[in-house]
Amino acid sequence: MAARRVAPKRRGRTTALLVLLGALVVAVSIIARRAYGRSLQRDLSGIERTRTQLSGEVIKLEADIRSASSRNRLAPLVEATLGMRVPSDTQVIDLQVTEAPHVAP
Repeated sequence: MAARRVAPKRRGRTTALLVLLGALVVAVSIIARRAYGRSLQRDLSGIERTRTQLSGEVIKLEADIRSASSRNRLAPLVEATLGMRVPSDTQVIDLQVTEAPHVAP
């Protein structure tokens, strides 16, 4: 008759060690996950701050463009550099708009 193998009995110390190691692995994974989440939150806050600054800069640049392209600002520059001026009302001729006859291709 063949000898039967008997599984070794676990002692209380081995079971306690395995439970403690399992708890350690769980605790380390929780701490690592929280640290990763905090670093992502810091990155996200930095990106939001940059986005807010850039939107403010876009608004400022749009205001600068409107200011630089206004008639009050451009008129003196055009008169000085190109010699152009705004015509008086008597010099303006309004042309009547007539529709062109439609020509078939």
